[in-house]
Order: sequence, then C-alpha cells, then structure tokens
Amino acid sequence: MTDMDASPAAAAIPGPNGPAAGEAAGSLEATLEGLLEVESFDPPAGFVRRRDVEADRAAADADPVAFWADRARELLTWDKPFTQVLDDSNPPFYTWFADGELNLSANCLDRHVAAGRGARVAFHWRGEEGERRDVTYADLLADTQRLANGLTSLGVRAGDVVGIFLPMIPEVVVAMLACARIGAVHNVVFGGFAPSAVRERMEVSDARVLITVDGARRKGRRAEVKAAVDAELGDLPALERIIVVRGPGQNAAEVPMTPGRDVWFDELLAAADPDCPPVPLPAEHPLFILYSSGSTAKPKGILHTTAGYLLGATHTHGAVFDLDPDTDVYWCSADVGWITGHSYIVYGPLSNGATSVMYEGAPDYPDHDIWWRIVEEYRVTVFYTAPTAIRSCIKWGPQYPARHDLSSLRVLGTVGEPINPKAWLWYHLVIGGGRCPIVDTWWQTETGSVLISPLAGATATKPGSATRPLPAISAELRTEDGEPVTEGTGILVITKPWPSMLRTLYKDDERFVETYFSRFGPSTYVVGDAARLDADGYFWIIGRIDDVINVSGHRLSTAEVESAIVAHEAVAEAAVVAQPDEQTGQAIVAFVTLTGHRAGDDATEAQLREHVAHRIGKLARPKRIVWADDLPKTRSGKIMRRLLRDVAAGRELGDVTTLRDPAVMAVIAERVRATPDEE
Repeated sequence: MTDMDASPAAAAIPGPNGPAAGEAAGSLEATLEGLLEVESFDPPAGFVRRRDVEADRAAADADPVAFWADRARELLTWDKPFTQVLDDSNPPFYTWFADGELNLSANCLDRHVAAGRGARVAFHWRGEEGERRDVTYADLLADTQRLANGLTSLGVRAGDVVGIFLPMIPEVVVAMLACARIGAVHNVVFGGFAPSAVRERMEVSDARVLITVDGARRKGRRAEVKAAVDAELGDLPALERIIVVRGPGQNAAEVPMTPGRDVWFDELLAAADPDCPPVPLPAEHPLFILYSSGSTAKPKGILHTTAGYLLGATHTHGAVFDLDPDTDVYWCSADVGWITGHSYIVYGPLSNGATSVMYEGAPDYPDHDIWWRIVEEYRVTVFYTAPTAIRSCIKWGPQYPARHDLSSLRVLGTVGEPINPKAWLWYHLVIGGGRCPIVDTWWQTETGSVLISPLAGATATKPGSATRPLPAISAELRTEDGEPVTEGTGILVITKPWPSMLRTLYKDDERFVETYFSRFGPSTYVVGDAARLDADGYFWIIGRIDDVINVSGHRLSTAEVESAIVAHEAVAEAAVVAQPDEQTGQAIVAFVTLTGHRAGDDATEAQLREHVAHRIGKLARPKRIVWADDLPKTRSGKIMRRLLRDVAAGRELGDVTTLRDPAVMAVIAERVRATPDEE
C-alpha cells in the first residue's frame, strides 16, 4: 500500500503564487497519469481518527444485533426505552426497537437546545444570488413547533401524508421536522421534477396537504412553481390544503391563491401557537415515503420508519465522516429531494448536532468557483458530493478551486454512483490537497444510510472502490444461481437486516417482496446492482442489473421515460437505454419510432426532449434520440434492449438471430453512428 504525500499535489495545482496555468495544468495531468498506476492509498499521514473503528468492528462481528442496540441507546434519546431490538420472525418484514418510543424532531432539535446548544448554527444557508442566513437550532425549533401546530390546525393528524415540493431553502427542513413532530408522514419531491411528477406522487400517496413555493430560481431564471402546481394538482380529491412559502423577488399579488385552500407559510406560522410538545411515537411509526424510480413505469413509494432510520443516518454520518459536531463544518451538496438529502443534509447532521452548509444554486453560477468560495468562507471541513459534479469541475479546470483557500477541508466524500479513478485522484489532489481521506459511499434510497464505504482515516482506499461493508452490515456477492462469490463479479446482496432498511413499498407489500426478496429468499435483500469483489475483500460497484438509468446519481426508470416519450402524439414506439457518459456517469439514449410516415427531424427531437422534461423533469431528457423505423424484437414481440445498450455504447453486437427481423440492428447501428450526442 502507498501513502500519498501532499507535496506533488501542491506542485500540480495552479495558484496565485504557483506556475502559470498552462504549465500547472500539464503538471497536474502528468501527476494524475502517474498515480493511476497506484492501486491503494493508505490514510493520509497526520490524519487523526476520532472514533475507534476496530472496537466497533469487533463488537459488530461478535453480535451485530447487540451492536445496534448499544448504538441506539448511545445516539438516540428515547421517551420509552426499548426492550426488544430485532424482530425477525416474519422476514422480510423486519422491525427494530418496536416496543420503544421516541420523537425524531426532538432528537434533532429539542435535546440540543435543552443542552445549551440552541445558539449553535444548524445551517449556514446561501442563496444563489448571494443571500445569507444563519439558522440556529433554536430558530429551527421555534419554526418547527409553529408549523407543526399550523399543520394540526389544518386537520393533519399522525399517519396523514404531507407532500413537500420546495427548493433548497431552510423551510424544507422545517417542513420535514414539523411532520415528524406530530407523526405525519412526509413525501418530499425533488424540486427539479415537473409538476406532473409531483401530481403522480401526491395522488398515489393520498397526500392531504402540499407545502410548496411561489417560485424557484436556477441560474438567474425564475420558474413560477405555484401556478404550475395549480395547473396539475388542482383537481386531486385527497389534497385539501396547499401551503405556500414566499420566495425572494416575488410579488405576492401575482401568485394564484385559492381562498379556503391555500395559505401562506409565514402567515400560518404567525397565527400558530409557539409551543408544540413532540409526540412520543412508536419506533416503527412511518416517517416518510420517498418515491424512487423502478423498472416499471410506476414509481416505488419507499417507506422508512422512525427509530431504525434515524439510527442509521445518525450512526453513519458520525462514523463514516469521523464527524465532530463541536469543530466540524459539514456540507453535503445534494438536494433534500433525494435520499442523500434526507439522511445527510437533514436527519443525520441534525441528530448529531452538527453545523452544516445549505446552498440553493448550481455549482457553476454565478461562476465555476462558487462551491470553493463557500468552502473558504465557512471553513468547511467535510465535503460530500457526487462524482458527476467532480467530473464537471474537472472539465472547468483546476484554476477555479485554486482561487480559494481550501485548507480547512479534512474529509471528502462521494455519493450516488461509482467514481472513476481519474476523477477520484483529481478530487484527492486538487480539492483535498492530498491530505484528505475520500469516503466513496455506496447505499440506496432503500437502505436509508450508507452500507459500504471507507471510514475516514481508518480504511486504505482504492480509487473507484467503495471498499468494505460497515460494521454490522453483511454484504455478499451471489451468482445467478445464488451461490456465494468470494472473488470476481456477481449480484450484490445484503444477507442480514439492518435498522435503516425500508420496511415496505407504500401500499404495496407484494411488490416489496417481489422486487427485493423473491430471488434468493425472504432473508436476502437483492440490491439490484452488480459488483466485483477483489482479493482484499473490497467491493467495486459496476452498475444496475435492471432497467434503471443512473444520471448524475439520480435513478430514472427506463419505463417511465419510455412512457413519457410514447405519450407524444408523433411517437409510435420507444425504447430507452443507458449509454456511458463522462460527465453524468450514464446518459439516456432513446430509440424512437414515429407514427405513419413521419420523418424524424430537429424540430421533433426538440419537442420530444421538452415533452419528457414537462412530464418527468429536465434530468430525464434524452441526451441522444435515434430515429428507428423498427426496434429489435424477438418473435414474441419483446424488445431486445440488450442489443440497444450494446450499440449505444459502441460495443460489438452479439447474436441477432433470435430477432424477428435481424436486419433491423444493422440499420439502427448505422443511425447511431450518424446521430451525434446532444451537447
């Protein structure tokens, strides 16, 4: 194993007193190329790990259930202590700490304020136009109590579903915590989704209330969110009330508000009682639904419960990042609308009493150095982002981070997709200066918290590998026949339950079992990813084994995108596959057959992209549309997406003799060669 010295990195990074930009960029490239031959990096010299990893692993290996019980007592505050830890009598419907009671909101807020930490900053919030707000734990507690009472005044009760469709503003955290305080189940929708996707998620969850915003900004442009929401959701029978947050720069008189249904967020808080005691809730009380794309067009409503989920988020946030809430400033650049934001912007950091950064904006607005400007301003020590963002930073160049003092950073993390070794090394050198351990985390919406990852400062890392399962996590690889794989490639599975695992799919227990536990039995969770296990027991995540595309860490169903495309009047049929992409990990390629004798042209292509953006969201727009007179089908009519994936990736085609018309693939391959990627 090789311990990485920081000095080559310093020499490679252009800066005010360093070599010229061109010379430095060349030096950096040479350094990266040389380091690609290095297989493994020991924890950086001088990094002092705060928590004893070996003690945790020994305890977990000896008795994983007892390990989780000890962590639950140490990390969480209980209204009624549990006596039963794991009930595994009815797999896969496991329960944890079922006879205990607690309140998640109280664990994230009240206990810190009661301990004299109310003045501690919970979030340094930055708006994309430079606005600043420091939100303390006492501030969050005050607003959360008022909103909880406001929701109660609107008729919301424990178990009711509340939808949340907000940008990255502190009010989104208040909304989530207010639901948790009274036992309402929140259903957060990513702010980049189209209103039609919001409607679908509100409709299938029977949400009674939606909390949204009058308008949202992105790169200086404004979207009128409330008006768009009204157009899509106005006739939902279960949706009784809409609460509207005032965004900056909006004339309230221009916002459509329906009397008797709509209420302003700030007015609801002002009219509410300031005191709302947290409701002690059973450990297995539903906390939230988060819809994740699946291999069918209908999104999966992943249901997490209170205590087990909170324990997973709290424990892993502290253990993986080696976090000290008294000294660290933590920043996860994700959006709250995804599970990463739930676990590692909201619940994990707040339960640990941490100070975080929250940024509403793009990483390249108003300039490509905005992230590093914020790191310097707030002296961020722990930074957690997606590989696709790192690849964008590489494309922009090292001169942007070089403008700023990043010496405060001590731990770097990645999430959402595997990171390629060159991006890992660039992150390590240019952002971390060679001195920061990188935790390449693997987990899912379904797992609730990180399951496989290096532990900062304790694990030797291999660029591109998520390394080893965390203590008490039983990850294995299996063959197609279910046999264990000790080295090589296989299907990733988790063989023992863990506290933060999903409990079911909302209103669909049958689909829950079929999706995750039918392949190898009710005690083995099938992740849906393929992975490689090396001789050192390190896991290398390869990608999905189902038809889900991972675009910049966001999982999108091929069937959902296909359904959106086919809904266009000009389209007869469509097949969607993933194509490897340097910037986003995977990109969407759509093979489209038009109706009648229509010919595909630039105008139709533009219409289809906007059509998909309207129905799902901009991130679901195909990067490439290939016009096809027919699609490769078996004699029974099944579309052979495997062949389309191969041709999109430029791989040699395999056997096509099973196709109804083998000549179809030759035509499609020629069309692919003639169809450039959309820039």
